[in-house]
Amino acid sequence: MTIAGQLQKIHQQMTAAAEKCGRNPAEIALLAVSKTVTVDKIREATAAGQRIFGENYLQEAEEKYRQLAGLAKLHCIGHIQSNKAKIAATIFSMVQTIDREKIAHELNKHRQAIGKPLDALVQVNIAGEEQKSGVKPENCESLLRMIQELPWLRLTGLMTIPPYSVNPEDSRPFFRELRQLANKLAAKNLFAGPRVELSMGMSGDFAVAIEEGATIIRVGTAIFGEG
Repeated sequence: MTIAGQLQKIHQQMTAAAEKCGRNPAEIALLAVSKTVTVDKIREATAAGQRIFGENYLQEAEEKYRQLAGLAKLHCIGHIQSNKAKIAATIFSMVQTIDREKIAHELNKHRQAIGKPLDALVQVNIAGEEQKSGVKPENCESLLRMIQELPWLRLTGLMTIPPYSVNPEDSRPFFRELRQLANKLAAKNLFAGPRVELSMGMSGDFAVAIEEGATIIRVGTAIFGEG
């Protein structure tokens, strides 16, 4: 199936999942995960109407940013080293992976030079996996309060990556916990606006994520195939 066909299929699945739980499908954004994907394939996706893409690696993303020249918006969905914060602040329209004070300060500093706030999500390590980035849920509030003091970061929500499982239902409790945490933090006015973004769900479990409140799903393999 073509990339356009795969995108159409995913949007149909998104609509079905949203309608199943009484949500408006228009409230859910599809982020195409394009790490290691060629620029030609990304152009094919943009020709089919896809506009936001997720990148993990800064050097690769910087080259794609240059080649795509405004055709698409890039979101950072990978870990950022402090010494790469300037590049990240320049090329991304959203960073979904803020998990510590130092990177928040660095992004804020470099975004000030651009003169436009950067949309940001805090990555939460809901499952407490040692090998994954993300702030612990119990430390999330203090990080959000610190980010609120940074004028060039616009904190709009939370992101998580649950433990891998072949069974999508295994992800549900982690998605639910992120939503509950976001609701608790939103009640304390810790986000920039009334709409709270929840970035959760990938190719194998995005339907469950939508049922649990995802507003951004991150899908790569189901669009571009393996490798």
